[in-house]
Amino acid sequence: MQILLVDGYNIIGAWSELRKLKKDKLLDARDRLIEQMAEYKAFTGIRVIVVFDAHLVPGIENKKKQYDVEIIYTRENETADERIEKLTRELSGRRVQIYVATSDMTEQRVIFGQGALRKSARELEIEMLSISSNITKKVKNIQENKPTSTIILSEEVAEIFEKWRRGMK
Repeated sequence: MQILLVDGYNIIGAWSELRKLKKDKLLDARDRLIEQMAEYKAFTGIRVIVVFDAHLVPGIENKKKQYDVEIIYTRENETADERIEKLTRELSGRRVQIYVATSDMTEQRVIFGQGALRKSARELEIEMLSISSNITKKVKNIQENKPTSTIILSEEVAEIFEKWRRGMK
């Protein structure tokens, strides 16, 4: 089993697309990162856990699952780095390979010591660009090879049939 632990704000600060979104609204940058990690998970099959710092925000830890990606907001006075180190210890095992996506050099050294491998923010961004390109190619290929009907239908009738096929009214 493979697991990718993502230092959320570190990646947001490193990827140009997310940095631009962060300038206007941090929530949009977080949502976009989660969407991209969902694509990553769907394409690779690797379990993805995104960890966001909440050490400056009072309150308790928050965990949720969105688009099949696990999201953790750390508890008060806990950094994402601390939580990632803890998760690395908890999740490691003989048949588990953990990757940590961060460009924080100190964090990389600590997780190496715990047996995890690192992906820099840039490496993950390049991998995501490749995955997005592959998804686009697959979708285009499916659309081009879509079986056509031998009966010529108007767009309106074809749309009605498509809604029926999908169980919509």
